[in-house]
Amino acid sequence: MGNYHARCGAGEKPEVGTPEAYLSLFGKIPDFEKIISVIRSREISACIILQSKAQLKAIYKDHAGTIVDNCDSMLFLGGKGEETIKELSAILGKETIDVQYTTDTRGAQQSFSTNNQKTGKELMTPDEIAVMKGNKCIFQLRGVRPFLSEKYDITKHKRYKLLSDYNEKNAFDIKKYMSTKLKLKPNQEVELYEMGRIEDTE
Repeated sequence: MGNYHARCGAGEKPEVGTPEAYLSLFGKIPDFEKIISVIRSREISACIILQSKAQLKAIYKDHAGTIVDNCDSMLFLGGKGEETIKELSAILGKETIDVQYTTDTRGAQQSFSTNNQKTGKELMTPDEIAVMKGNKCIFQLRGVRPFLSEKYDITKHKRYKLLSDYNEKNAFDIKKYMSTKLKLKPNQEVELYEMGRIEDTE
């Protein structure tokens, strides 16, 4: 409605909070691989939350790659899914390191030789990613090299006290929000209008 940007999330829970919630969070979204490629022009963004990329492939099969390719950013908060961490290690790329080899030859005459060589090494190997500390995360934005960062401590945000994490009374009650039942106060006066039926003129 209007020119507002809409954001929808898809995650592990099958539904939002209460049975009255109208948004299905994961389940299989029909033609999602096509939808995600065009919703940006409609001012809609999707946040896909997974424990492992294997979950996406299990649901969308061959279309899982298309869905991932249409995501501009990827945030890895930690995990040990073998396929996920292998792909992430490859995305991070390699760094160039200098390796020095020393050879010791023993015989009638002992000799030493030194050889310097440049080689590539993964910035983070799969086993290093698997044991990444809980306060770290890896973020990748399209067109920018991925980087390792510390997770933001949300308790330090100036508006943290407005969240339900701080006080349960701040939790958003979707059932109450979606309710359209008009509640009148005692002795409250209202005006009633009769809505006429619109006839089909064709």
